[in-house]
Amino acid sequence: MNQYKLPSQEKKPEYVKSNFDHIAKAYDNFNDWNSFFLHRAWKNWVVSKAIEEVPHATTALDLCCGTGDITARLSEQPNLTSVTGLDFSENMLSFAKKKLDGNSKVKLITGDAMNLNQFADHSIDIITMGFGLRNVSDLKKCLLEIKRVLKPEGIYINLDVGRVRPKILKPFADFYFFRIVPMFGYLLYGRKHEMFDYLPHSSKAYPDQETLQKILEELGFREVKFKNFVFGNAVAHVSKK
Repeated sequence: MNQYKLPSQEKKPEYVKSNFDHIAKAYDNFNDWNSFFLHRAWKNWVVSKAIEEVPHATTALDLCCGTGDITARLSEQPNLTSVTGLDFSENMLSFAKKKLDGNSKVKLITGDAMNLNQFADHSIDIITMGFGLRNVSDLKKCLLEIKRVLKPEGIYINLDVGRVRPKILKPFADFYFFRIVPMFGYLLYGRKHEMFDYLPHSSKAYPDQETLQKILEELGFREVKFKNFVFGNAVAHVSKK
């Protein structure tokens, strides 16, 4: 593996924001290539599960929405009358706006997932986050904000990287994630950009499936469970307020 070093927690927010701004134009293709298009099915599952758990939901918030993949899927649900996508990268949101152009029930806003002051307590039925939780500088603060904003019986579904199970597959997964995945980014972006190294390396400081489940439970979320995709390369945590 190369000598890439993660930014400090203090510098992480600005580092992530500026670098996501830079790679926004390549991000959708990058996700398709590095997941062999499987991320689309994972995001479909997230939205389907959310609607299954809260069938009468009318409001949804997609945090760290990026280019709006999950936001767009939420907007297609007929019972949802208000869908908000939030991200702190304005360039990412500019691509989301193109994807969601003309959809009157969707609002895209610039914001910080750790500070949701624009949302009242107990105001949102469904909150989703796709590959964003490992990018925040204070994971527990972010989760507590999510819990504050959720309505009682509301659902939070977090999709992000996981740890490969069984462990015998880990060396192969690490080689792909740390060696091959950044190469896709370099090919798409046209030049070496360290954000494509950050994306896999950020997983090293991110909790594994069981640890994140425990954190959610300790913070007061209920009925916490998770679903592994592709042997745990990606994982969705489902939790209720």
